[in-house]
Amino acid sequence: MHTFRTSLAFWGAAVALVMTYAASASPIPLYETWRSVDDLSYSDLSLSSVIYFVGAVSALLVFGRLSDYLGRKPVALLALLLAGVASVLFLFVHSAWPLLTARLLQGLACGLASTAMTAWIVDTTKAEHKALPALIISVSPLVGLSIGSLGGGSLINFAPYPRTLVFVVSLLLLAASMLVLLFGQESVHRKPGVRSSLKPVFGLPKEGRHWYPAAAIAFSCTWAVGGFYQAFGPTIAAGYLHSGTPVAAAIVFASFMLPSVLGSTLAARFSHQRALIIGMLVFMLAMIGVATSLHFGLLLPFLLCSACAGAAQGATMSGGIRSLMSGAQPHQRASTFSVIYATAYTGAAIPTLIVGRLTSHFSLLELVSGYAVLAVVGWMLVTLLNLRTRLTAAQQETAQV
Repeated sequence: MHTFRTSLAFWGAAVALVMTYAASASPIPLYETWRSVDDLSYSDLSLSSVIYFVGAVSALLVFGRLSDYLGRKPVALLALLLAGVASVLFLFVHSAWPLLTARLLQGLACGLASTAMTAWIVDTTKAEHKALPALIISVSPLVGLSIGSLGGGSLINFAPYPRTLVFVVSLLLLAASMLVLLFGQESVHRKPGVRSSLKPVFGLPKEGRHWYPAAAIAFSCTWAVGGFYQAFGPTIAAGYLHSGTPVAAAIVFASFMLPSVLGSTLAARFSHQRALIIGMLVFMLAMIGVATSLHFGLLLPFLLCSACAGAAQGATMSGGIRSLMSGAQPHQRASTFSVIYATAYTGAAIPTLIVGRLTSHFSLLELVSGYAVLAVVGWMLVTLLNLRTRLTAAQQETAQV
């Protein structure tokens, strides 16, 4: 029976997921300020993104199944608490260490949210709304990142106390999300086995395993670019698009993240295979356009191509989630989302770490061109793997007949 508390849990978890990611993006518009005023280096900023991804992957691998044993609610509340502590630490950033510590806590928070909150959303979905969870789960992180960067950029640019108010607002929103979740209906009964749940396990339902290689490549390519925008969006705005304000940095970041909602919505009209292939094709063309626009310093074409790339990311994420969740039972949901997000975060962390080391040898334009090449290779591999998987499935059906 779907009660009011069940609906409260569903929508509360969805909003809390958005708020957790919004809090993680709120400091991004301040990156250029910290670099110019507090002498943080490009390597520090790049490392902060890597630390964030490491925290998220660690939470996914170690604590990914924790909500299956403790319950969705306590793990979701812990995620919000960690995000709140991180917001407090940002108030004291005048060197690299507070920034790195806060970003680590934000990564842990997002990793926990990506399993407990997403599984809670699936658990409390009405039977007639089966397609809704994949849409919400695929767009919530990206919508949250967009809200956090744009809201943070606006507060930093136009409101008083530019290095303080944005984090106070984040704290208030996180506290409100915790209050709503406290009254939501728990969907999992606590059971023994918490210690064994901390052992990293990569688990996918049998029906979704053969789609993993193509989905993993798509996740890695698109999230790698998201990591680049996160670390260097403010620098791109200041150095190539001739606008160094926090709100300009937020717009550059959001131009990639926010259109993912449109991409995920459109992807729902296609099969998960077509969503992956078409999404990667659009992503490849858009990244070529991003590199070209930066070369000529064209703001409007850059934002347009970034938006297309972001929409493509949303499409590939939605298609990938649908393919990997095929046949997932309730007890498999948290571990499946752990695999999905661990793959995406790892795909973002490794290129960002490498790029951070290369900033002293190559210009950002050259690095963006490298991401365009990555998109080309990714599209080719996803297309070939998709074709091979479909041929294998057809051969198996013929053999059974």
